[in-house]
Amino acid sequence: MFAIASDDVEQVRQVLASGDAGPNDAMGPQSALAFTLTNDQLSQKLDIVKVLLEYGADITTLQKELGSPEGELKPILEEMDDATKYYLSKADTSLTRRASALMRRSSFKPLARIRYGIVGQDRALEQLFRVLSMHNQKITVTPIVMLLCGPSGHGKSMLAHKFGSLLDVPTHTVNMTTLRTAHDLWQSYSISPDQVSAGPPCTLIEFLINNEGKRCVVVLDEIEKTKDDSVLWSLLLPWELGRCSFEANSMNVDVRNVVWLGTSNIGHDLVFEYHDSLKHPNQTMSREEYVELMAQLRPRVSDRLGASVLSRVTTILPFVPFTLEETRVIASEALQSISTDLTSGISKAALNTVIEGALREFIPAEGARSLYRAVSNLLVDAIDLS
Repeated sequence: MFAIASDDVEQVRQVLASGDAGPNDAMGPQSALAFTLTNDQLSQKLDIVKVLLEYGADITTLQKELGSPEGELKPILEEMDDATKYYLSKADTSLTRRASALMRRSSFKPLARIRYGIVGQDRALEQLFRVLSMHNQKITVTPIVMLLCGPSGHGKSMLAHKFGSLLDVPTHTVNMTTLRTAHDLWQSYSISPDQVSAGPPCTLIEFLINNEGKRCVVVLDEIEKTKDDSVLWSLLLPWELGRCSFEANSMNVDVRNVVWLGTSNIGHDLVFEYHDSLKHPNQTMSREEYVELMAQLRPRVSDRLGASVLSRVTTILPFVPFTLEETRVIASEALQSISTDLTSGISKAALNTVIEGALREFIPAEGARSLYRAVSNLLVDAIDLS
């Protein structure tokens, strides 16, 4: 595809989304994925690889295309950077295959692409896909309300903010830290960049009225940090019945198709403690371990938000600490997000030293943010020495 050769990630995404080309179309003797991986002129190589994988690029042909004598993918992966290696490996895991099966016939199917937008959190995404699959089958008719809980910098806000754009539906994001009353909630303007660019700013009331009966997303960012817990009481009926009125004697608005996403740091200490207690903390949690964490976290959330609020929540998704492999992937991705104009004059050995240094400076409580900061600071030092 010309879009790949032009090194334009958004153009690649648009072409694939429109159906004008497929992720497995040939580019001469190679597949689009193999062409991307072997083209050293591409500065946006990693992001293009991720987009191709999002739209279903088949990695099974890479063995022959890239000349692995054993016919296996592993020798090919060993020569790649940690981030590219991670996303290619992820495309062929049992978790990915199960998720694809869950979402195949779902109206939420586009959300499966988020697997290549977030490092780690495989069990949280699996639980998310299970919940959405059940809802899609009309097993439940109540609105979808999900709380994304856990330590900072582990992907909660990223998932919440990408949710609407992946589904191609409107999103309204509320900064809950500024609210003092229920009136403040309904009159809040969105801090979502997508909503800001979509048209004139509107309040949450106006957003829900404008999208009545339609699929849309409301993100309640930092939901536990309201000035007064009673702010959340006005959400009880909308979350239970899918109907809401904003003042006495006003007409009800149908919000049954709204997806409500709350982000929160509630239980971050419990998540770390539980993770450290596992026999293999540097491996992806088993399904059983993750379910147990959800069960332990629920009382903590109930104590903070109240049982009346929590009883109307569809599911709590704990976001868990990164494994060592995942921290390395994030550091590698952070390095590749920096302009090649800055890194082109630095040796590969020096860049690897930047990644290793960032891993030593990693602060688990700050998550990915600490890695991005460390990579940026260490790269400045590497540039000074080059």
